[in-house]
Amino acid sequence: MVDTLANALSSIKMAEVRGKPSAQTNASKLVSKVLELLRNQGYVKEYSNAEVGKALGYLVTLNGSINNCGVIRPRFSVKVNQWEKYEERFLPARGVGMLIVSTPQGILTHAQAKEKHTGGRLLAFVY
Repeated sequence: MVDTLANALSSIKMAEVRGKPSAQTNASKLVSKVLELLRNQGYVKEYSNAEVGKALGYLVTLNGSINNCGVIRPRFSVKVNQWEKYEERFLPARGVGMLIVSTPQGILTHAQAKEKHTGGRLLAFVY
């Protein structure tokens, strides 16, 4: 099995560590929604369609604000009253970074899920 989200976040993280201005990732609906969240929150400048080898993918323009990112395995199910527990577990400090969550309302950050008073499954973390 191939985890496209893990591959995408890993390539973004390695490009940030090496100081590169951009990273290439594979394309999928989940990756595009996560990249949209990262762009809206200011972690990446932009992303666009590109060819990665023979397949389609995304070219992500970085702005140097990602210190660490990755997927959360296993994908824990979080109830509405459990957000604090997982923020303490995966984020370095209160108010730093974000958790990316799959909810019935779509792919959201943990702050948006708190506002909408909904639970979901943890997908990834970024700070």
